[in-house]
Amino acid sequence: MSKRETILAAVATALSGTVSVGSRIYRSRVEPLSRGESPAIVVEPISDICTQDTFNTFEWILTFKVSVIVRGNVPDQLADPIVTDVHSKLKSNATLLGLVVNLIPTNVTFELIEADQPAGIISAEYSAQYRTSLNSISS
Repeated sequence: MSKRETILAAVATALSGTVSVGSRIYRSRVEPLSRGESPAIVVEPISDICTQDTFNTFEWILTFKVSVIVRGNVPDQLADPIVTDVHSKLKSNATLLGLVVNLIPTNVTFELIEADQPAGIISAEYSAQYRTSLNSISS
């Protein structure tokens, strides 16, 4: 498994027990969520940029997003405690932080959707800096 996938799996694991979400944490889910499946979290990669760090290592910047999906009046307010808990869990998880050199929040976007019940997707993006050897992207 690549170090990128190891980091993304660690992100999803770190989010276990997030307030109001329960076990509704998904990796790169593409099918729509039913009304009963929200609030939920979707973790997905955006990009992974590489540069050569030393003669023996590559340095990578993995950008990923954690999307919080909610339904109800004022979706951004409903999502706020979940987004706050997500940030706290990511920035304090020893396993995740042991895999990366640095983890930086970079952007939060808000998509409010009119449906049979108001819905919202609040996406928090993070940049995870990590290193691999020249010969293997898994170590």
